[in-house]
Amino acid sequence: MRVITGSARGRRLETPNGDDVRPTADAVKESVFSIIQFDIEGCVFLDAFAGSGQMGIEAVSRGAEKAYFIDNSKKSLNMIKRNIEICGFGDKTQVRASDTISFMAGTREKFDIVFLDPPYGTGLLQRALELAPGVTKSSGYIICEHPREEKLPQSAGCFRLKKSYRYGKIMISVYAVPDEEQEVILNVNSDLPGKL
Repeated sequence: MRVITGSARGRRLETPNGDDVRPTADAVKESVFSIIQFDIEGCVFLDAFAGSGQMGIEAVSRGAEKAYFIDNSKKSLNMIKRNIEICGFGDKTQVRASDTISFMAGTREKFDIVFLDPPYGTGLLQRALELAPGVTKSSGYIICEHPREEKLPQSAGCFRLKKSYRYGKIMISVYAVPDEEQEVILNVNSDLPGKL
């Protein structure tokens, strides 16, 4: 497992042993970042169910301002921290020991890109997808990695399924707020005290 491109290009990341963590394949990772390539620079990226942390690290390598890593496995958290150290990204990352559902339900942070890749067949993706609109900026994206046979809803809050991409047995589904709805949200927020 390696960083594909950017400032940490070619750095080898620590990979998990056993079946506890299922890293995103390099080909799928490359495709995800091709989809959002023009939105990475300066973004705040949430790597939920982070595992090895490779997605958030790739985002920072490609110019993200900051990446948050959420996991509740001590083994994974230690691996994420070591991989961040390998790439020298300590000042651009935050690692949180929490399960994703609790984090999303309690955080006030807002992210430009939320990446969801929980263990397959657990129902966690559907639960996280319900909460994700609350932590995603209206101009941002929610990206889900899931098995081909797992069907996702056409919408999550004000986010709509924009497109799904198939990579063998894996699907990448991208949610975004339609442009016309973004304008409504921005106009509503501009009337509230303290909002930009």
